[in-house]
Amino acid sequence: QVQLVESGGGLVQAGGSLRLSCAASGRTFSNYPMGWFRQAPGKEREIVAAISSIGLNTDYADSVKGRFTISRDNAKNTLYLQMNGLKPEDTSVYYCAAARSAIITTARSAYVYWGQGTQVTVSS
Repeated sequence: QVQLVESGGGLVQAGGSLRLSCAASGRTFSNYPMGWFRQAPGKEREIVAAISSIGLNTDYADSVKGRFTISRDNAKNTLYLQMNGLKPEDTSVYYCAAARSAIITTARSAYVYWGQGTQVTVSS
């Protein structure tokens, strides 16, 4: 079992930045590829970014490429999402998740542990 707790969400103006954090506890954090997802009201939960277990490989949704950066610090059991150039359409609840996978993955079905989510609201 892996417990995940997100923080860092909030209200920001368009063009601004936020940094989300996800603190992990339980099983060995460095064993798991990780991802950030988001879900807006009335929409499906979608992948934002993914990172391999030791952080060498990353992948991003086209909508956030060049603006968001996923990273991890395995010594601190923490996952991050740096979000720059925020747009109103980025407004969502953001979730971190851990995948039961040997490699980096963007497949939602591979993610078995989830945090409770943190709200990000971008005003125009």
